[in-house]
Amino acid sequence: MAKTASFSCSNCGAIHSKWSGRCDDCGAWNTIAEDAPLSAGPSAKGLGAARGTTIPLSDLASTEKPPERTKSGIAELDRVLGGGIVPASAILVGGDPGIGKSTLLLQGAAAFARRGIHSVYISGEEASAQIRMRAKRLGLADAPVKLATETDLRNILTTIEKEAPDLVIIDSIQTMWLDTVDSAPGSVSQVRATAHELTTFAKKRGVSVILVGHVTKEGQIAGPRVVEHMVDTVLYFEGERGHQFRILRAVKNRFGPADEIGVFEMTGEGLSEVPNPSVLFLSENDTPASGSAVFAGIEGTRPVLCEFQALVSPAPAGQARRSVVGWDGGRLSMILAVLEARCGIPFAGLDVYLNVAGGLRVSEPAADLAVAAALLSAREDIALPKGTVVFGEISLSGHVRPVGQTETRLKEAKKLGFTQALLPDRSKIGTVAGLKVQKLPDLATMVGDIFGAG
Repeated sequence: MAKTASFSCSNCGAIHSKWSGRCDDCGAWNTIAEDAPLSAGPSAKGLGAARGTTIPLSDLASTEKPPERTKSGIAELDRVLGGGIVPASAILVGGDPGIGKSTLLLQGAAAFARRGIHSVYISGEEASAQIRMRAKRLGLADAPVKLATETDLRNILTTIEKEAPDLVIIDSIQTMWLDTVDSAPGSVSQVRATAHELTTFAKKRGVSVILVGHVTKEGQIAGPRVVEHMVDTVLYFEGERGHQFRILRAVKNRFGPADEIGVFEMTGEGLSEVPNPSVLFLSENDTPASGSAVFAGIEGTRPVLCEFQALVSPAPAGQARRSVVGWDGGRLSMILAVLEARCGIPFAGLDVYLNVAGGLRVSEPAADLAVAAALLSAREDIALPKGTVVFGEISLSGHVRPVGQTETRLKEAKKLGFTQALLPDRSKIGTVAGLKVQKLPDLATMVGDIFGAG
């Protein structure tokens, strides 16, 4: 029986049944090529003629030592990695251009090297002189890090095989190319092939490999999604250009908790750690202001308090504007609809602006109640009582649903001097001394009791 040929686009990875000059998915020209078929395995009739090797099997009760970890000494980086770097692991770090990825990894390489980890930093984007200038500015010129600039993956693998390092940093995966792949560096085929080769090398040689990845305008790491499945850990380096704070977030980690964050501050001497980010994300104004609500959130295993700021103003003729920074715009629309349908608080004809102070991005549904409190405070021009922290998820029926790790959130609020908490009615909490707790069964209760509206 004749085999069906398969063709794929080297630019976007789309599969085609036949060759054509232009890819229908991405519109690129002369990027479609026939895929090489896999080698034929043993057929059912000839199974005995070509047998594979037996693989060892074990049961679930087998015990193995946990992977050994090496700490860098940068506490925020070690936290996000799950307690340190693991041998034979592959880590992918993505982030916007100029956000500080190279600075972070150069500081990380220097920290590991000073602890006796043989570290190699290979750049495909900058010249050696540029990296040395950055190292001098950061005070890292004396760190025992080996440096190279190269984009040919064959030369890189030959070098690190001979050098036998413990840690290799590749900056970036989009600049690497493999001569066996007939496409330009940065294409889907090249990124997939080079990432596979580096990940396989890491597993076979016991080397920890960190790959830097560019991101698209949608905020996703450029290249095929399969790269994120290949590696053990995927980290995103986030931050707003207008703020000095940077957040390193783990979105996947086979050796530690996902959604863990590390907070850094960008200074003239590089990135410095922020051990207590809650203090930075809160307003320093002691006088309560309308439109402000403090949310007690959880990022990974760490409680983080941040401030939601809302502004509600009359809209000019035409459709009212909704602007959100640091939160989900779709969820804001839902909260506004619930306030109008279940509580009788209309926002029609009003512009609504919502911002998370400090450049933090919040994705927890537990922030619903804090957002609603900020919106009501701004609309009624009534400030929340001083020292109040708010959290809880709002359902479409208007009820306030409990969220996880309530006691952890309250303890963090108490530590920072808060005296009152608004939270869901069915929350299971212990006793937090010095903190007054007001439980809310639904959103209408907060509207009436706190703001006297409705």
